[in-house]
Amino acid sequence: MKSKAKHLCFLILYTLVYLVFIPHTAIAQNQKQKVLLLKIDAEIDPRTNRYTELALAEATRSGADHVLLELDTFGGALNDADEIRTRLLEFPKPVYVFINKNAASAGALISLACDSIYMAPGANIGAATVVGADGQAAPGKYQSYMRSIMRSTAEANNRDPHLAEAMVDASVDSTLSARQVITFTTSEAIKYNFCDGQANSINEVLQKLNLQDAELITYELSTTDKIISFFLNPVISGILLLLILGGLYFELQTPGIGFALVTAIVAGILYLTPYYLNGLAENWEILLFIVGLVLIGLEVLVVPGFGVTGISGIILVFLSLVLIMVNNDNFDFTFVPSGELNKSLLSVLIGMLGAVAVIVLAWNRILGSRTLNKLVLHNTFQSDEGYRSANSALHLIGKTGIAHTRMAPTGRVLIDDVLYDAQAREGFIEKGETVEVIDQSTFALRVKKAV
Repeated sequence: MKSKAKHLCFLILYTLVYLVFIPHTAIAQNQKQKVLLLKIDAEIDPRTNRYTELALAEATRSGADHVLLELDTFGGALNDADEIRTRLLEFPKPVYVFINKNAASAGALISLACDSIYMAPGANIGAATVVGADGQAAPGKYQSYMRSIMRSTAEANNRDPHLAEAMVDASVDSTLSARQVITFTTSEAIKYNFCDGQANSINEVLQKLNLQDAELITYELSTTDKIISFFLNPVISGILLLLILGGLYFELQTPGIGFALVTAIVAGILYLTPYYLNGLAENWEILLFIVGLVLIGLEVLVVPGFGVTGISGIILVFLSLVLIMVNNDNFDFTFVPSGELNKSLLSVLIGMLGAVAVIVLAWNRILGSRTLNKLVLHNTFQSDEGYRSANSALHLIGKTGIAHTRMAPTGRVLIDDVLYDAQAREGFIEKGETVEVIDQSTFALRVKKAV
């Protein structure tokens, strides 16, 4: 009897275990793992920084169980690499990296932040010395900071912190450094526990992780982010710069707010917005650009003549356009990659030269276009209505008259009871002031305030 009772209890217990645990185990086995794949194959900068932020957000949203980063970079900005490193370390799911040839400098730091590292044949990792804008090693305090974060990142994933430091500074005591900054090959990285294995492809990495049957989700930028990337294209940025500078030039030639200024403002918005969203354009740099436009506007519409206000505005606009393109920290260019500042200066100068070329080569065609002709007033002003052509006004040179309208700097003057189109030689002339004719151009008299 007791034996039957024990047998019955055992059967009930077995049934309960089966009902409670076995179905969940089966479901877990049948549930497909998800792996989100992101790729970095360019310089580490605010764009790649934002890309990784968006990718990891998508991994969380889609419920990915693992993240796999395919990396091929020679490095870039330390501040952006540090933010990416922190983001990877704090991500709650496993993160793996496949170094597809290069993980130098900032790339080495990012790699160390991943739970597992796999490298392609012939790949390299290391050479993490911080360099300044001139390509030379940055001052000691920056090297000290880089050594610190390399060491702490290596420790976080059970890698040798001293070897990580030796990738930054050759003076660090290491059995391998031989007073040279360390760069590991694939086999060396495996030997010294900086790499978990060699792989020829993403699929091979997944096999080594026993994730060959997992659902692979390749992260791609959204349409909005692709549009932003489109406007970050150097060619498109150059065209926008051309429109900004060309629009400002034409606005200076034609007082008042017109089509040229509107074009410059729209191009400025399209130029600034992508850089702002990608972290390149700081608030103060955009403010610098706006202040420059305001000063130019004041010069055109309010302040007599063209002097300090207008020149200051042009300088501020030029400076802001240059600074927006480089990842400086309040004029500190220490971490700006070598040549970036020169490329930024060159881009803005090319934009300016392009604007001049458009002005010289295309202005006559623009004036003769059908579209512009629709905007041009074709009425004629007859002599019996009190108008005279400036082309036949040589006899007026030296004569005085009255400003019939405010001249800013163009307007009309009244000489011997006849109205003439005129342009102030310098400054603005208020209505009613006495003027003297000093010259004539094809379309108007040139006048100055009478002494």
